[in-house]
Amino acid sequence: MLSAETFYLAPLNLDDASSLNSLMISNGKRFQAYLPKTLEQNISESASKAYISKKNKEIKEQSEFTFAIKDKDTHNVAGLVILKNLDWNKKQGEFAYCLGSKYSGNGWMTKSIKAAKAYAFDELGLETLQIIIHKTNKTSIRVAERNGFTWKQTLEKEYVTGKSTLDMELYESKKQT
Repeated sequence: MLSAETFYLAPLNLDDASSLNSLMISNGKRFQAYLPKTLEQNISESASKAYISKKNKEIKEQSEFTFAIKDKDTHNVAGLVILKNLDWNKKQGEFAYCLGSKYSGNGWMTKSIKAAKAYAFDELGLETLQIIIHKTNKTSIRVAERNGFTWKQTLEKEYVTGKSTLDMELYESKKQT
């Protein structure tokens, strides 16, 4: 899907379980706020194997697409790009993503979303892509904007965290015709 000088984007495989688990645990505080379900599903190496098997099944079923961002030198999982909430009738999907702190600041996520966006439009035939971001997540907002996503609206009480809810910002990109 994408191969850059220092990283590449690829489907997860069972050999990735250890590095995926390590990524999740070492960035637990960072991922807890907005990716608690993904974090929860990767609390051990065996849990990560189950997660990877589930994600590969979802790709085959075309219900969700999860890709690993991998370091070219070590082949360790540095982050994830997830294309979820697919509505094939509306030709619409939503991106969620994360990157380990050790890999941040190098443009990896911006380039990964660019490649995943091209894949979603060109290979999957989607026409609208969305990213839902909390207004305080400036880094994620920059990734979205650098990839041509524009702010559409505030989604009130969109995200549930324990006993409270957060308003989230909807960013969208439409396929150019």
